[in-house]
Amino acid sequence: MLESTSYTPEEVAQKLKISKYTVYELIKRGDLAAYRVGRKVRVEDKDIEAYIQKSKGASMTTDVFTYPVLEHSSESVRSPDVSISDTVVICGQDIILDILTRHLLKQYPNIKFLRSYIGSIDGLLALYRGEANIATVHLWDSDADDYNLPYIRRLMPGHQTIVINLVYRQEGFYISRGNPKDITSWKDLIRPDVRFINRERGSGARVLLDEKLRIESIPHHLINGYYDEEMSHIAVASKVARGEADVGLGIEKAAMQVSGLDFIPLKTERYDLVMRQEDLNKPHFQALLAIIRSEAYRKEVKGLGGYDVSRMGEMME
Repeated sequence: MLESTSYTPEEVAQKLKISKYTVYELIKRGDLAAYRVGRKVRVEDKDIEAYIQKSKGASMTTDVFTYPVLEHSSESVRSPDVSISDTVVICGQDIILDILTRHLLKQYPNIKFLRSYIGSIDGLLALYRGEANIATVHLWDSDADDYNLPYIRRLMPGHQTIVINLVYRQEGFYISRGNPKDITSWKDLIRPDVRFINRERGSGARVLLDEKLRIESIPHHLINGYYDEEMSHIAVASKVARGEADVGLGIEKAAMQVSGLDFIPLKTERYDLVMRQEDLNKPHFQALLAIIRSEAYRKEVKGLGGYDVSRMGEMME
């Protein structure tokens, strides 16, 4: 009975026509109910159906979103004659992607816009393997002293891509209010009285940390907490706020959302959106570009605080 009504994440991915990584993200976020049999994850048929119905309801109930229809969208983008039954997977964690997705849902309720909350390198690899349609990246290359383009060229060999700036953000240390441990530099991370909380491998924050440690000849194994990982900026900031770590690395916006923290800016980073060039002329991708370049989206993101939108929508080369 169990075998006839339950599925592995891989089987769920085949049924829903999405990647298995997206299935794991849905389970992790609680959007798709699952259970374990030993070390194996299983999803029951009724829970798959419940997720499908919930997704349909979220797509059709567009009036719950307050984001305006864009004045700058072309008629070809918004044409009701365009029939698209599709799934678009957007990789990245920033809240500005939630806003972007809601704008897209408003214009294309018949498309499933799914979020995959994975880091920059994993997002690019998913795009390369055809498991995602859009990746967002903030990967610093110390040799070129540049963001994103060197990694895109290495991780997307043979693929033509479009790279569009979303925002610039401040990356820095989360510390307790008042900085009781007097943490000011990368070298403070190896002090024996300092507990660090790290991000997962492949995230932009982890890449920045490891590059800085290499440049400053700081052995990572001397950092208390280097191997303790969290999967988001908010999770890192919250752990510091709870006193379970003394310092973590992440973006300023997360520090603004968690009480009891101070923020030490260390580097201005570029947060870009990456898509395959072959997708550029598809109507819903044209809608995405129109949204990013609209004054409505720019004002909404700027109003959140913690973001520089001065180059939003520009092609990066």
